[in-house]
Amino acid sequence: MAEHDTPQDTSHDLAPPSLDAAPWLARPETLRVFAALSGETGATRAVGGALRDALLGLPVADVDFATTIVPEKVIARARKAGLKAIPTGLAHGTVTLVADGVSFEVTTLRHDVETFGRHATVSFTEDWAEDAARRDFTLNALYAGMDGTLFDPLGGYPDLMAGRVRFIGDPAMRIKEDYLRILRFFRFNAWYGRGAFDAAGLSACVRARAGLRQLSAERVASEVKRLLVAPQASEAVSVLFDYGLLCDILGAAPKLSRFARLIGIEDALDRKPHAILRLAALAVFVPEDAKRLARRFKLSNAEQALLALGGVPFVDALPDEAAAKRKLYALGPAAYAARVLLAWANGDAPVTDPAWRSAATLAERWDAPVFSLRGTDITALGKFSGPEIGDMLRRVEQRWIEGGFAEDREGLLALAKALAADGGS
Repeated sequence: MAEHDTPQDTSHDLAPPSLDAAPWLARPETLRVFAALSGETGATRAVGGALRDALLGLPVADVDFATTIVPEKVIARARKAGLKAIPTGLAHGTVTLVADGVSFEVTTLRHDVETFGRHATVSFTEDWAEDAARRDFTLNALYAGMDGTLFDPLGGYPDLMAGRVRFIGDPAMRIKEDYLRILRFFRFNAWYGRGAFDAAGLSACVRARAGLRQLSAERVASEVKRLLVAPQASEAVSVLFDYGLLCDILGAAPKLSRFARLIGIEDALDRKPHAILRLAALAVFVPEDAKRLARRFKLSNAEQALLALGGVPFVDALPDEAAAKRKLYALGPAAYAARVLLAWANGDAPVTDPAWRSAATLAERWDAPVFSLRGTDITALGKFSGPEIGDMLRRVEQRWIEGGFAEDREGLLALAKALAADGGS
């Protein structure tokens, strides 16, 4: 990827298509929102991600709306139409409507009076072009009416189809309004970009990198996680590294080779990417790395536990299947799979290696047995009480594991009796 070159503009003359046949646009709940907010007159249009994904043939999840109607009237009209209306962000013109159990964000057209991060002071408008001009990237400034007609005031459609992530207006000004847009620039390139990064946008991001320190840990973590699971995550991370931003974000030097190998392994196994596992491959080499990143990004305990697996060697040599089953039983499917994948990525075995593939897919092929003895079974032996019961259960389970999980419940009871007769040893 020649990430500092200017991409050729070969698609600016593309005519915007109609989305009149888009299934999400014809859903009853979507039509109820349009009907409540005068969609037939053009007062309300769908906006943003739903259009972007629909135009690319991707699944559409959430649908957001933009409207010329002020928030108070949005609420009144929605309730009159039998929709639930929640004033989630009135100061910024946003109301959440719920139709048939589905939530929609509806935001009144606006322009920014003052900007300071995500907490801008806004003024409402009826000018669609003015609303579009305050957004971050051209491919996010796409609107569609109730009839599917696409409104593209800033050339977002040709940019989208060319894989061009381009700031609206002056990139430096857009970034200064909210420094999170630096990370969003890389995230959108990782998801939708093709070829070279927009040179003006990349240069502005690099110059404004100090602004990343002003962002909350939660906002940074959210963007990083979404970037790491993108189709072009490896390319975007490489550009972040080349320009010094990745070390700023992570607070330490990463290991791009292990990150890229993990992605290759996941692709070969057709495995859904996991952001924390990829973060572990990228930046966790000893247990302290996991603790530091967990503090830096304010991760949950569960996320920190998964992250820590990046600093724990799985094996010096690939175990045989019996040993792998013991490890899987001890760790559980998720942690076991994570440790195998990270160990595989840390070495040099090819993604086609049959032994590693077998180890990585063991949890999908083997139903781990259930240890069926309980404390009452040990009590019934008449030799143990209090903490001795738990100790005895653990001894029986350990023997069962070492023996390859061979015994059923009757066999476990016999094993418990034999150990009890032998003094529990």
